[in-house]
Amino acid sequence: MNRQAQAAVLFLVGAAVLHASVTDLYLRYVKAGLRPLLLAAGAVLIVTALATAWYEMREHRKASAGRSGDEHGHGPVSTETATDPGAHEPAHGPGPADGHGHGHREPRVSWLLVLPLLALILVAPPALGSYSAMRTGTALQAPFGYAELPAGDPVPLGLVDYAGRAAYDHGRSLGGRRVRITGFVALDSAGAPYLVRMALNCCAADAQPVKIGLSGRVPPVLRPDTWLEVTGRYTARRAKDPVNGGVIPYLEVSTAKPVPEPHDPYDESWNN
Repeated sequence: MNRQAQAAVLFLVGAAVLHASVTDLYLRYVKAGLRPLLLAAGAVLIVTALATAWYEMREHRKASAGRSGDEHGHGPVSTETATDPGAHEPAHGPGPADGHGHGHREPRVSWLLVLPLLALILVAPPALGSYSAMRTGTALQAPFGYAELPAGDPVPLGLVDYAGRAAYDHGRSLGGRRVRITGFVALDSAGAPYLVRMALNCCAADAQPVKIGLSGRVPPVLRPDTWLEVTGRYTARRAKDPVNGGVIPYLEVSTAKPVPEPHDPYDESWNN
């Protein structure tokens, strides 16, 4: 891979990063707050690629001008150069071409660098779902405080926010109000339903589930990874996560309906 090819690959990587940042594809990989850094990184990669291509073109023009001057006798020729046939050879051996006039090839394995680029452009990975959630212990942590609930009935509330209030505040900050929560369905080995959101610390690689159990008017047939919007009230019922023993609070469901996957499938509120 020569320098022109390196510049082209670098430009494509930068363009792909910018494309992912502008189209929200980046939400499949990292948390929403990292968008400015991704935009800056993509811009830096593109500028670096253009600078590399410009530098290579300038060096090529200089080399071409030097060869043209030698062929037409424009350059000064010293007595030593005229009498010594080997004076044109570099002190450290032959240049890019070997003794038979063939250029040295760059390692072809370097083209494997293009594969991650193709994966970024062509493959949009799905968000982590029930398979990962039920094989990982709940990541619910005690919050530092509880913000005042917004107006409305039912109250729109993040799953992680509800879970923290239910598990560690015993529902006192909920004030007996109805809440509306969105998450995807996961079923344990006994078929018990849970509503889950994967919480991010930085990126999808460190995503961990936060789970709430569902009781009350739960739909009789639920498919894993189906997104549900449920409305209900706090219940004191709770369970232990069989994976890590963490607390899993419950929600007494009054209504539930399937909804499309949200714009950002991950929940970041657990560490904000």
